[in-house]
Amino acid sequence: MLKKVAFVIDEENLKNEEVKESLESAKEYIEQCGTEAVILGAQDFFTTYKSDNEMLVIADTKETTVKATELGFYVVGIEHSLNKNEDFPGVKYIFSDIEEVDMDSFVKAYQRYANEPWEVLTTERLLVRETTLDDVDEFYKLYKDPEMTKYMEGLFENPEDEKRYQKDYIEKVYGLMGFGVWTLVRRKDNKVIGRVGYSVRNGFEDIELGFLIGKEYQRQGYAFEACKAVLDYGRDILLFDKVQTLVKAENEISINLCKKLGFKYFDTVSVEEDIYGREYVGEKIEPVGGPTYGEYVRLMLKFE
Repeated sequence: MLKKVAFVIDEENLKNEEVKESLESAKEYIEQCGTEAVILGAQDFFTTYKSDNEMLVIADTKETTVKATELGFYVVGIEHSLNKNEDFPGVKYIFSDIEEVDMDSFVKAYQRYANEPWEVLTTERLLVRETTLDDVDEFYKLYKDPEMTKYMEGLFENPEDEKRYQKDYIEKVYGLMGFGVWTLVRRKDNKVIGRVGYSVRNGFEDIELGFLIGKEYQRQGYAFEACKAVLDYGRDILLFDKVQTLVKAENEISINLCKKLGFKYFDTVSVEEDIYGREYVGEKIEPVGGPTYGEYVRLMLKFE
């Protein structure tokens, strides 16, 4: 959990009034959000702190970035008027206009380093968050009913394959794209009840909405509630201008739900199925044996 943000700034840069003022503004804001914040010169910081896995370090020089990273700190670069061309090796994020960065960005930068799942959004009854490896066992419970894989791909036969796949997915897809297929949790009891989110399917350019609700949680309005919130997030936060969904032609219930969400029929397409095969072997895919295809209805939602 993020408990402290440390701005570790070159001593000469700290003498600049413009830089100092923007840092003080950011510090005050962070403290108003309930998190401790400090502004220190690099020498004072490394004298005071040796390591802290509940701290996010905001550094403005390459030297500080390298040293803090070597000591095990989670480090974000910061650009200001005195270091526009600075190199920040190994960092996942670089902040500019620091006084305008919201608290959620500090928290999410920390969570990415700490391998903590991002909470994407909440609704009245649901939480949409990034998937964790602990979710995989719950997924097998959701998918065990044959009805769940009647119209969509299932999981790998071996749970360990699924966990290795999810580990790669978490590291590569969430970190690179900033979105993906997420875990759907019922807030009242923290129960994993399904999955929902966005993907980019091979052979298609448009972002695709996908969703799954466990058999025992269906017919309670969860699918509509989750998908409506995720679509709003896609429009307002991810800035998508349109989203498609591909539904097996005989899956009338899901097609009707998509139409209720505002999707319009676009066309009918042939989609390759069972592309992951029985085993997960990293980048290489082991097919079950020859490609198989199914007929899918493609529906499109264009945001106003």
